[in-house]
Amino acid sequence: MSTGVLNGLVTRLQAGFYTVQVGDREVTCKLRGRFKKARLNEDIVAVGDRVEIQLLEDDSGVIEEIQPREKAFIRMAPSARGDYKQVLLANPDQVLLVFSCANPDPSLRMLDRFLVITEKQSIPVTIIANKVDLIGVDAAQKLFSAYPALGYDVMFTSAKKEINIDKLKDLLVGKISALSGPSGVGKSSLLNRVQPELGLGIGRLKDSSPKKGRHTTVVRQLFPLDEGGFVADMPGLRSLSLWDTEPEELDGYFREIRGLVADCQFNDCRHIDEPNCAVKQAVENGDIHPKRYDSYVRLRLGDDD
Repeated sequence: MSTGVLNGLVTRLQAGFYTVQVGDREVTCKLRGRFKKARLNEDIVAVGDRVEIQLLEDDSGVIEEIQPREKAFIRMAPSARGDYKQVLLANPDQVLLVFSCANPDPSLRMLDRFLVITEKQSIPVTIIANKVDLIGVDAAQKLFSAYPALGYDVMFTSAKKEINIDKLKDLLVGKISALSGPSGVGKSSLLNRVQPELGLGIGRLKDSSPKKGRHTTVVRQLFPLDEGGFVADMPGLRSLSLWDTEPEELDGYFREIRGLVADCQFNDCRHIDEPNCAVKQAVENGDIHPKRYDSYVRLRLGDDD
C-alpha cells in the first residue's frame, strides 16, 4: 500500500537500491520493473537524476518516473553486452578535474579527453592542479600553461599545505559537483580538507566497497556539504573512452581548433596531413599548443592511450 508521491534527488546507487534525497530525509528505493525491461545500453537511473517516487508504508519507496537529464558526465565502459554508456553523474552543475602536479605526473592527454566530454555536454569545468607544494607554483603554472589561455580556470591546490582550500570550498558550495581524475591525485584528501567528515566518509566507502579490479567500485554517491550542495568523488580512472563521439566531431570540442576549421582548404579536413590546413598552420605558428594538438591527433586516429 502506498502513502504518497514525492520528488527527490538520487544520491546513492548500490546493488540495485537507490537512495533518494527528499527534502531533509533519505528514502531507500527500488526501480519500477517496467524500467528494467528496457535493457538499455546505458544507466537507467544515475546519481544526480531527479525522480518521482511512490512512498510505501514501511518508509521505503519505488521510483515511478525519471526526469529527463539536462546533461550528464559520461564515459564509455565495456560490458558483457558490448560498449556501455556509464553515467558518472547526471545533471552536474560543474565538473572539477583533479590532476596532480607530481606523484603521479599529470597525464595531459587524459585531461584533454575529460575536456572533450565536458565540452560536448556543455558542463562548466575547473581544472584542479593538486600537490602544487611538490614542484612550486611557477613550475605548476608552466605545466598547465595551455589551459588558461583557452578560457579554462585552473586552481592550484595542496591538501598537505592547505593551499587554496577555502577557494575550493567556495567553488563547491551550493552546487552539484563531480570531482574526477586519475587515481592517486588526492581527490579525497582535498575533500577531507574542505569538510573533514566528508573525506573520511569517502575513504571508508572505498575501503569497504566490493570491487572489481583495483580502481572500480560498485558504489556511486553524492555527499552533502554542510553549507549546501553535493559533491561526488568519482572512482580513480585509469582510462577514459569517449561515448558516442565520432572522429569528425572532435575538432568542435577543442576550443583552439574549432574556430579555424572554416579556414581549411577541404571541408572534411582531419587537420593531420592535408594541405592548406589552418589548424596545422596555427600549430606551426605557435598559436596552438603542440601537446594539445597531439591529444587531438591521437583521439582522431583512435588512440586512447
